[in-house]
Amino acid sequence: MPVKEYPTPEEAGDALAARFPLDDRMYSIGADELDFMRSQTGIADDGELKRHILRLQSEAYAIYPYPCIRRFGFIRFKLSRLPDYDQVIKLGKERKNAILLDVGCCLGDDVRKAVVDGFPAKQIVVSDLHADYWELGHKLFRSTNDSFPATFIPGNVFDPAHIEITAPLDTPPTDPPPELSSLKSLNPLRGHVSAIHATSFFHLFDAEKQEEVARAFAGLLSPLPGSVILGMQSAAPATSGLKADVYGPEGGRFYLFSQTPEAWTEMWDGRVFKKGTVKVETRLARAWVATDEMQYDFLQWSVTRM
Repeated sequence: MPVKEYPTPEEAGDALAARFPLDDRMYSIGADELDFMRSQTGIADDGELKRHILRLQSEAYAIYPYPCIRRFGFIRFKLSRLPDYDQVIKLGKERKNAILLDVGCCLGDDVRKAVVDGFPAKQIVVSDLHADYWELGHKLFRSTNDSFPATFIPGNVFDPAHIEITAPLDTPPTDPPPELSSLKSLNPLRGHVSAIHATSFFHLFDAEKQEEVARAFAGLLSPLPGSVILGMQSAAPATSGLKADVYGPEGGRFYLFSQTPEAWTEMWDGRVFKKGTVKVETRLARAWVATDEMQYDFLQWSVTRM
């Protein structure tokens, strides 16, 4: 079935929000995530915390009705569930001037967990197409730019003024890392980023656009061994291609382009990076989402400089 198109993203969002209104029966949170939300917000009462989360969900859904917001993905651990998460935290603790970049950060729960686990907040850069999400993140976690001094940079990954595609560096840049708080785009970070996280992100684009984004990320990544790009997305165990999300079959933009582990590996090791200069690891996982009464195949992956 062809993807249903709308004239503008705003019209697509209006159609999705009307067809799939929020439903608080979808609210669920793991014990460790609940403890994290209590500690971050200072709200000890579970009923009050749920109401707080529901209010912020409504505000975020009004900006754009992504499925992950409807399913409360913005309060669930993603980065910290990945196999290479410990490597990210180790970089933050041990590498001088290590920088963590989270693209498609939404309300920022993943980087906040990374800070709790030891990655310095002042060495974190976050980015999203929707600038209002970061302010909502401060409301959700009851923080400020002073209490949580990560650097937020709004922008479109396909805009070269935000991220220009450049070849991956073979040797470390000679210039020092930029002052993060002064950044207006991601381009000054070329070759300086130790870890890049992107979850529920690549599958929003077709194969050609996915490779375009991958090349942009590769130019930002430090050439030092151990530097890593990692994430999770919809998977296609057998054949890469369009895969209807729960928003289908007439859900507009949210047909996901899912890749097989083999296709994903071939893209990074040989086309984006010179073959043999990175180690690509993939892991297929299947999850049952009771609220949707559907099973989902996920691809957890990492691309590490050798």
